[in-house]
Amino acid sequence: MKKLLFITLLACGTFINAQKNVYESTKFDALSKDHHVLAIIPFVTHLALEENITNEESKKLAENEGYAVQDALETYFGLGQKKKKFTVDFQNIKNTNAILAQNNISYHNIDIYTIKELAEILEVDAVLSGNLDLNILLSEGIPVEFSVMDYFIGDSNYGRIGIKISDGKTGKLLWKYENEINKKSGRNTADLIDKLMKKLVRKFPYDKERLRMKKNSKPD
Repeated sequence: MKKLLFITLLACGTFINAQKNVYESTKFDALSKDHHVLAIIPFVTHLALEENITNEESKKLAENEGYAVQDALETYFGLGQKKKKFTVDFQNIKNTNAILAQNNISYHNIDIYTIKELAEILEVDAVLSGNLDLNILLSEGIPVEFSVMDYFIGDSNYGRIGIKISDGKTGKLLWKYENEINKKSGRNTADLIDKLMKKLVRKFPYDKERLRMKKNSKPD
């Protein structure tokens, strides 16, 4: 009984924490009403590794981490029944990256372009982007040696992740989620994104059930 109560409280705490870390613009509904296709772009990554590596090696590893998150998000949004849960489609990241390359936009210079410019180039309605701050290579998996207490209290902070959605026409930030990355977050990038998105439950703005509940809660 005590074990069940502990797990329930832990789950509630996780849900509440997810709620606190979410920002949604008051103009989201107005600006997103004509959104049909979103592009997921590589995440800007900052690495602070303990290993002694060159600046060039660090840049390449950061690039790999940024693309790993892009790939994990596409996988999450495109898996089976999950596709039917959303009111929008997501542009194939191979197409996204190919179009960016054709316009001489790479991982290393994408941050000098505005959201409006990127949305116009990619011909999408909104852009899903983000940032990573890491002190490990998440794509290669987090360290496996940890105690049970480490798992529950989330000891060992490996960095932070921020995910945001911006309107293509105006460039305005519509939605944002930020959280730390620790031993509870997931074994690797794919596991992190899967757990993170499940944790958000109905807070993801294009979730069909969330929109249905919002409509039903409005007074007639």
